[in-house]
Amino acid sequence: MEHGYGFTHDDGEQFNPVDSGNKIIYGDNLEALKSLLPIYEGKVDCIYIDPPYNTGTEKWIYNDNVNHPKIKKWLGQLVGKESEDLSRHDKWLCMMYPRLQLLKQLLSKNGLIFISIDDNEQSSLRMICDEIFGKSNFVSSFTWRTDGNFDNQAKIKVNHEYIYCYSKNNISLKSPNLIDPNIEEDSKLFKDTIVNTIVKNGKKNPISQIKLPVGFHTNFEEGIIKARKDSFPNFYEDAIVKDFKLQNSVIIESGWSSKNIFELFIQNNLEPVLDTKGQSTTFYLTNNGAVESLKKRIDTSHVISSLMNFGSTQNMSNELKRMGIDFDFPKPYQLISYILSIQNNPNAIVLDSFAGSGTTAHAVLNLNKQDGGNRKFILIELEDYANTITAERVKRVIDGYGEGNNTVKGIGGDFNFYTLGQSLLDDERNLNIEMPIEAVCSYIWYTETHTAYTNSIQLLPLLGVYENTAYYLNYIPNEVTTLDRKFLKGIDIKASQYIIYADNCLLPKELMQKHNIVFKKIPRDISQF
Repeated sequence: MEHGYGFTHDDGEQFNPVDSGNKIIYGDNLEALKSLLPIYEGKVDCIYIDPPYNTGTEKWIYNDNVNHPKIKKWLGQLVGKESEDLSRHDKWLCMMYPRLQLLKQLLSKNGLIFISIDDNEQSSLRMICDEIFGKSNFVSSFTWRTDGNFDNQAKIKVNHEYIYCYSKNNISLKSPNLIDPNIEEDSKLFKDTIVNTIVKNGKKNPISQIKLPVGFHTNFEEGIIKARKDSFPNFYEDAIVKDFKLQNSVIIESGWSSKNIFELFIQNNLEPVLDTKGQSTTFYLTNNGAVESLKKRIDTSHVISSLMNFGSTQNMSNELKRMGIDFDFPKPYQLISYILSIQNNPNAIVLDSFAGSGTTAHAVLNLNKQDGGNRKFILIELEDYANTITAERVKRVIDGYGEGNNTVKGIGGDFNFYTLGQSLLDDERNLNIEMPIEAVCSYIWYTETHTAYTNSIQLLPLLGVYENTAYYLNYIPNEVTTLDRKFLKGIDIKASQYIIYADNCLLPKELMQKHNIVFKKIPRDISQF
């Protein structure tokens, strides 16, 4: 990372100088994402981004950080229409790729990322996301019905966009405790129990026999189900029922939709078992000979890929105007609130590195108000309006806005505003002497250990010990430091290996090999990403 570890705090209008955990960062998101790594790698639970769609009507400018000469030959910063810039799709990919790589590093092991896009780059986005996150971690391609005004004529009026969702690890992905708000109130999804027949025949459900033991439950008090082979399930003998239980064991034959859990129930002495969703499940025989499962619902999960009735950019734009803010095409916060809810974590850290007007922060604050959660947001915005629009909108959502009958009560909360700090390396690729020593220590420690730096700089030149390796930083701004025998005499830490940063090294190789000393030259050997 060439840019600074920390952020320079903006002491302008702030609600609370204490770190609230909510951050709005002004600066290039590529460098800001790198700066977040030492603290947030593997800790961000949910990411939502709404990057430039590359429609040709935008004039987006983003650092691409691509250094290959062949790429530099055609890669510029300002991207215009296709007729103006024939390589704009390539530039969009080069802008997105390093950012997505960093976002993956920041995601927690159970993390989800959601990316809004339209038809201009959706195929390209899917390609690089499959490569970065892995095809097996693709969760869904949501379509969002954008609503709004569609009465103007067109050959085919497009009223949808896409939201791609990937997980950090699909194996650990749990069913969200969420029901699509468009589901009718009388749907069985809202019932406490679920009843379904498990008699099912087809290619995926080959016919097999199961033995029902004495005592198997029924939903009728008394009677006999005659032996039969003309309908499923087949009964090899009469089934005699008394007091809602089988009085004799019976072999039945059919195809089964839940055979494994059915057999597990029988093996468990007819006591409830858990299905794949963790729901308590029992089975019983009906008076017509069918076998049904009864599941007690714990958490309801019904998320569908078509997202409808979540507002429109027009409505959200009008709402921002009531706040005194002008912004084109803001996503409705209701949409973002819903997709963030797919991540089952009321304490999630939520990141948006293309923050725009700050809708993601609005959504996080709204969710916390609804369910009492303690989610935290991190927003990054490159444009100059990061303070005047992004932060200002969030401030008004927190404090309230409007007058008279149009007054909207504040949600409450707070945040801190930051600007991206200086580069770790200066223009001549030397260590920036204006960087605080804490930032240098934190960065080097993180690149070596991938853990946050918590040691005191009072211990310098010792950075710390990690996994039996001692790390030293022999650095003095505006001076040349040397790793020599005099420096070694000051080392009183016992470790299996010593990694020492300095400007020069005068130790013989034999001595370094004997004591497992690794010399790293400042700034050449400081890892950059």
